[in-house]
Amino acid sequence: MVRPSTLRNVAWLWLAATVVVLVLGFRQAIFIAPPEETMGDLHRIFYYHFAHAILGLVFPYINFAASIAFLYWRRRDPLKALTADALAVAAAEITILYVGITLATGMLWGKPAWGIWWTWDARLTSELILWLLYVSYMLLRRLSPSGQTPTLAAILSIFAAIDVPIDFMSIEWWRTQHPAPVFGPNGGGIAPQFVPAVLWNLAGWAMWGIFLLGFRFAIERRRQLAEQEAALMALEASLETPSNGAR
Repeated sequence: MVRPSTLRNVAWLWLAATVVVLVLGFRQAIFIAPPEETMGDLHRIFYYHFAHAILGLVFPYINFAASIAFLYWRRRDPLKALTADALAVAAAEITILYVGITLATGMLWGKPAWGIWWTWDARLTSELILWLLYVSYMLLRRLSPSGQTPTLAAILSIFAAIDVPIDFMSIEWWRTQHPAPVFGPNGGGIAPQFVPAVLWNLAGWAMWGIFLLGFRFAIERRRQLAEQEAALMALEASLETPSNGAR
């Protein structure tokens, strides 16, 4: 078993490396990458929008895989199920954050580029639905009084994951207002002069997301362990009460 002190050292090193990569990405995006021919400096929002849009479609699958693991282990091995559930919660929160930033940066770009903050375009709508699905997931976990909340949340996460490929393929299937895809058979690609800024930011925000995922997972596991300990103490107290009364 890995010692907690070792995990803390790894986390600090990972955070330091993440900050360095994010600073390099910021430098590339703001100071080094040239203005885009038609959009000028407005194009710089793309480096942040693109990174969060891609990663916002990755974290839902971590939530999905962890939810499947929870459903599999919940009767076979409750301790493993709890660990999977903690990872699912962490991944859902990071999904909300990244998809939310994708929507916000999209609107910041859309207002000067299109003249509107929002339109019910296929990509924007499917992205908003994805965000709402994971907000619903977290609200279910926070507000449901049922003892089956983790199970219900895991089932909801399966439905939420179905929206991810729809969201990804929406700009291929329905050509509406959103710009054409960057990758794929119909992708426009990225001009060579913009590639370093794209890759540095993609790497930096991926590392930041992984750090947040690990950090939030650790907090959720600590909460679960504290809850288990409190339940055990309450059980022990309830067993001791009758014998004390008999004396």
